[in-house]
Amino acid sequence: MREWSIPFEIGTLFYRRQFNHAFSLNNVAEARAYFDSCITVPGPPPPVDIRPAERDEPRGEWFTPRDYKGTLTILYFHGGGYAFHAAVTRNFIAMLSHKLQVRIFSLDYRLTPEHPHPAQLDDALSAYRSLLAEGLDPAQLVICGDSAGGHLVLMTLASLSGCDLPQPLLAMAISPWTHIGRLGASQFGNDRYDMVQGYQTLQYGKWLKGKLAYEDEELSPMGRSYGGTAPLYIQAGDKEILVDMIRVFSRHAAKQGARVRLDVWAHMTHEFHAYGDTERESREAIDRMRQAMDWASAQRVTANRNSQMDFGASALKSGESATTESSLFPPTDQTEIDTLLIEQSGGASAAQR
Repeated sequence: MREWSIPFEIGTLFYRRQFNHAFSLNNVAEARAYFDSCITVPGPPPPVDIRPAERDEPRGEWFTPRDYKGTLTILYFHGGGYAFHAAVTRNFIAMLSHKLQVRIFSLDYRLTPEHPHPAQLDDALSAYRSLLAEGLDPAQLVICGDSAGGHLVLMTLASLSGCDLPQPLLAMAISPWTHIGRLGASQFGNDRYDMVQGYQTLQYGKWLKGKLAYEDEELSPMGRSYGGTAPLYIQAGDKEILVDMIRVFSRHAAKQGARVRLDVWAHMTHEFHAYGDTERESREAIDRMRQAMDWASAQRVTANRNSQMDFGASALKSGESATTESSLFPPTDQTEIDTLLIEQSGGASAAQR
């Protein structure tokens, strides 16, 4: 793309070649070892402390910005098609922890093909329970993930009510995989632009199913219900292979009454956020994630305050706060679907392009 910087184009071509080479190897263990050897960093190490989980916690790592005094925690699900947990992922999560100024627990869930569905969803729900059991207020908890981790965010969000678990403050999905089969022209049509290729998604889907005869919809967010879930913020690039299925899912969730916003950046590829400060679009997307968290926190404070007022005072305050909350997280030129902002009447403000 003419709009790409030279580093962005080099990075896209480099990682596309590494993904394709990893898939050409004899087995997944060899592919993982190869991919772990490919590490790029967009800048100096961020000032984030990283420690492994304690023995009584789920497998994973804690990422905490130095001198952090905030109250929010992110439960993070890494990408990699459910088959990889690449070493470079650690750098990405550390960058997010620093840029978002939030404590992150990155879950080391079981991988396919050794552990097909429902292993990953079981691990995610178990980690969610564990954080709550440690005393974490769900109103201070955000779930977030990228690619297959975005798939796990959406599957977890839809599963919470059936498990008698409270909803989190917010869910954020970065370039989420929303259908494990074929859906949308971009899945193969954007191969020429993206670092991830369409054929790889189909293999990931086969590994997720294992030997059981699941239908694609059974293991896809497209087959789940999102009415009544926590607010959902989704980001994508319009040159990534998953963008069409992401758009279809976002419309699907909006029609179910979900509070969802989809922002799509022009000319961007899968997980363009990884470029950190080196690309304007990456900086914008991460800043928007921080705005979404601030908006969700403000909205929860307003809801708690209004619940303590009588009906007449509550209606007034709700009308006043709607403007304040909207100003924290307004739609932008990237916004394609928006049923996120709640009006004074209690209905959703919907905008779809």
